[in-house]
Amino acid sequence: MKLEQSILPAVKSIKEYETLLDSDTNYVILLETRLGLLKKLVKVGQKAGKKVFVHIDLIQGLKADDYGMEYIGQEVKPDGVISTRSHVIHQAKKYNLISVQRLFLIDSQAIEHNVSIIKKAGPDFVEVLPGILPGMIKEIKNRLGVPVIAGGLIRTKEEVDQALQAGASAVSTSQNDLWDF
Repeated sequence: MKLEQSILPAVKSIKEYETLLDSDTNYVILLETRLGLLKKLVKVGQKAGKKVFVHIDLIQGLKADDYGMEYIGQEVKPDGVISTRSHVIHQAKKYNLISVQRLFLIDSQAIEHNVSIIKKAGPDFVEVLPGILPGMIKEIKNRLGVPVIAGGLIRTKEEVDQALQAGASAVSTSQNDLWDF
């Protein structure tokens, strides 16, 4: 699977979301919202021609269990989901959603544990956080054989370029000054 752009805008507010609807971006990541608004936000984004990804772990009022994912898959119908949880990734496949599993680079032990879990879950993408560690982007991509998205703590164009040069398929960022579409 391939993404059609190198910067994936991650929005935290309705105002940012509305701005992106009129932009040239193909993708929008909804980071934080509440369950009551989620379906409408996804539909509005899709109507504007955007592929909308929902960060399941950050949706207020949503329990990310099988029933919560049933609601997401059958009612909300985003294009993709993002989560740290393997069972969310498994459920995403059930509903034909693109899956992105987050991997936090805390220490060697955590990386080993999470690599093992991610191999079993089989997400479409792995988001490596923080994304400012080019050596780790390359290592995770090689170890998992899954496209990598770099996210977290990326604040400059140079850091975006370094992540992409290290092999990231894209960079997710809430820094709207890096959303150059």
